[in-house]
Amino acid sequence: MLRAILAVLFISLAGCSPPDEKPASITSQSADTPDVTLSANRDKFTVIIAADPWCPHNCIAGSGREGYAIDIARAVFASAGYRVEYMNAGWARAIQLAKDNHADAVVGAFRGDVPDFIFPLEPIGISRTHLYTNAESQWVYNGIASLKGRTLLAINGYSYSPELDSYIERNHQNQGSVWLLSGPAPLSRAVVLLDQRRTDIFVEDELVMNWALQNQAALPAPRDAGEIHRAPFYIAFSPANPKAAELARILSDGIRNLRQSGQFDDILASYGVPLLSVD
Repeated sequence: MLRAILAVLFISLAGCSPPDEKPASITSQSADTPDVTLSANRDKFTVIIAADPWCPHNCIAGSGREGYAIDIARAVFASAGYRVEYMNAGWARAIQLAKDNHADAVVGAFRGDVPDFIFPLEPIGISRTHLYTNAESQWVYNGIASLKGRTLLAINGYSYSPELDSYIERNHQNQGSVWLLSGPAPLSRAVVLLDQRRTDIFVEDELVMNWALQNQAALPAPRDAGEIHRAPFYIAFSPANPKAAELARILSDGIRNLRQSGQFDDILASYGVPLLSVD
């Protein structure tokens, strides 16, 4: 399962890190510990959705453009009499907040991310997972065996594909094979690490990478080594919430209504997202 932005912070961290430093994780404490009093103050008609920024799917909470998935969720739940609150946290932290009932749902979830959560019938989007290298690399993915001898950079807690998830699980304690980043927005950091040759391969959603490169001029463009997986993703509801099944049903019904009215396509178009990506 990355989610973008905070480029200045991560680029500055990259400049300060020793060349041989390979921490197990890199976490932004301020953004990764959201104010959970939001959950204590919510009423029964508030839906709290948490995630790390993964623009254009879901972006920075409180910004003018919070992402098409959040815009769709707001439209759906408003028509059912609910108010949506959206907050950012690192992905693993967002999942835990939902499990602890400090949030009602996470956005951008594959079924492999949170298999115990309640999923609506309708996905909120489709992710195309790509592998990226530095601009000069000629490496080509040819199955899991082709990763041997190279360092794969991935995001802690994300699901990518059944095959790649299994590889990461087997190798995540060996930083020569798999290096996991944590925190609310590691994409910019990952791109810099690729450019510095401190890692070999980074795995990310194609639209997310393209959005980051279009909106952060300082980011060095990596080489796209191709698509390895394609799958729907969802707003998934916490099993700790007794209303999870009802909220999932409201979302599915609302998404279908928005598609029939054309509003769904209009929201996607406002972010430049191709309609095919949510078929």
